[in-house]
Amino acid sequence: MTWRNSIGQTDVVARVIGGDKSDRALFNRPRITIAKRASKSDSVRLPVSVFRDHRHRSLVHLAICALSPLTMGERKLTAPLILTLVASLFFQIWASDPLFYESFDESFEARWTVSEQADYQGTWKHSKSDGHEDYGLLVSQQAQKYAIVKELEEPIVLKDGTIVLQFEVRLQNGLECGGAYLKYLRPQEAGWTPKGFNNESPYTIMFGPDKCGSTNKVHFILQHKNPKTGKFVEHHLKYPPSVPVDKNSHVYTAILKPDNELKILIDGEEKKKANFLSSDDFEPALIPPKMIPDPDDKKPEDWDERAKIPDPDAVKPDDWDEEAPMEIEDEEAVKPEGWLDDEPEDVDDPEATKPEDWDDEEDGEWEAPKVDNPKCEEAPGCGEWKRPVKRNPAYKGKWSAPLIDNPNYKGIWKPQEIDNPEYYELDKPNFEPIAAIGIEIWTMQDGILFDNILIASNEKVAEQYRLETWKPKSEVEKEKQKAEEAAAEFKDGLSGFQKKIFDVLYKIADVPFLEPYKIKIIDVIEKAEKQPTITIGVLVSTVVVFITVILRLLFGGKKQPQAPVAPTASETKPARAAENDAAATTEEKEENGKADDASAPRARKSRRET
Repeated sequence: MTWRNSIGQTDVVARVIGGDKSDRALFNRPRITIAKRASKSDSVRLPVSVFRDHRHRSLVHLAICALSPLTMGERKLTAPLILTLVASLFFQIWASDPLFYESFDESFEARWTVSEQADYQGTWKHSKSDGHEDYGLLVSQQAQKYAIVKELEEPIVLKDGTIVLQFEVRLQNGLECGGAYLKYLRPQEAGWTPKGFNNESPYTIMFGPDKCGSTNKVHFILQHKNPKTGKFVEHHLKYPPSVPVDKNSHVYTAILKPDNELKILIDGEEKKKANFLSSDDFEPALIPPKMIPDPDDKKPEDWDERAKIPDPDAVKPDDWDEEAPMEIEDEEAVKPEGWLDDEPEDVDDPEATKPEDWDDEEDGEWEAPKVDNPKCEEAPGCGEWKRPVKRNPAYKGKWSAPLIDNPNYKGIWKPQEIDNPEYYELDKPNFEPIAAIGIEIWTMQDGILFDNILIASNEKVAEQYRLETWKPKSEVEKEKQKAEEAAAEFKDGLSGFQKKIFDVLYKIADVPFLEPYKIKIIDVIEKAEKQPTITIGVLVSTVVVFITVILRLLFGGKKQPQAPVAPTASETKPARAAENDAAATTEEKEENGKADDASAPRARKSRRET
């Protein structure tokens, strides 16, 4: 791998010797060019282990070669200058590089360890983000627990300078109940292995989205060690930001500043600012209270906390009736004129008939369904009239003595305060190092995709990664979301438009001179209602039929009547017989139809029968 540059008249070449793909990617990112041609005889090797971060597994060397036809003296003067320049350039690279970065561009199995604890049955997958060529770590199953961890080669110290924690999450199927946060683990006890990672594995910081029921927040939890007791206490950020509700990619950033400031960013926008040492920002506060209630102090038995007591000298008045009802009949009420006392409110449906397949032995005695009594609709009421009730003016309820000031009142008892044995003063949090990064969640949804996990010591580095990795995906997803929302709005508008069209079409079908075509028109309209995509075609067809009928009425003319031909006697007699048979057949059909109508229940009329 070479970088090219020209320093005066001296061309040099720099090579990265050894290192893995992540090492070379680290040097590639700044795209700094240093050299051109080289000859083995002019090579100068410089170890740059001082510039390495924890990701490097092998020693990186630079081969600096002078290529121009310089004299030996010129080379002796030029070599120190080149070495100084190379050192300064790579120091700048080192200072701007992340402390940890995971892109998931390649499969995670060789770098991350899936927990083998029995509770964690969820399957992790290396998968593309929906609609992108970018890969991530996917939660692939619903209603499962998941645990996976990545051990760092060297712990990252959080005490000095700025630290930025950043990662992307995409809730591709939404999030109704589950977590999508990361745990930044502190060094574990001896004997711990990544395969044993679980909910009890101690962490320094837990950060990320969590949503279930009333919980909807981006967690930031710090496990901080009390220097007096040696115990770790969880301190939760108060009033954290909410989780975005869409299904797009979002990047979560936590910035820990050396002045004890904490900033939470979502998609690069600041959502929360807090101070680690403020009791207004963390619960419980990192600095314990100086005084605490004495746990051994007990309230005296004769301590009276009642501010008011019943008057012991009060007596119930003689006219106080505790048995009086709250409501009584209104004696002044009068039955409205026209009230139908003998008419029930509900009557049997006179048009209902017992179904033909009704079996009294199996189904019981058939009873007609009830309907509102039509006579009651015109009258003020039906059935037995009763006086309405009103509030009883004599009602007083159960008597109780009035309250008076308690002469023995001593106030609300509180234990006396003592010095807090766990109190300590603190200038800045005592963060534990980050030795591993873990994801340990329980979720009801699948499709959660983690990507671009970053730890950096520079806010600008985190911002650059956001712009390069998250921003392009976010813009594509937002455009897609806008298009889908616009399509949905158009569809809703089209549905309303179609309903109005169908209403107009049904009115057209009811036009009297279209009566011969009514059934066919309604058939077409009903098909269109089931298949809204053919609405325009149906509208055009109906309009064509409507115009055709009008044109026939206006310009069709009348046929010339033919001269009547007198029938012969032999033709007249059979014709009359046929007419009589047809009349008899028609009468029989009408009687059979009436009989069928009487036995069958009434059918609801369709639009074509109205």
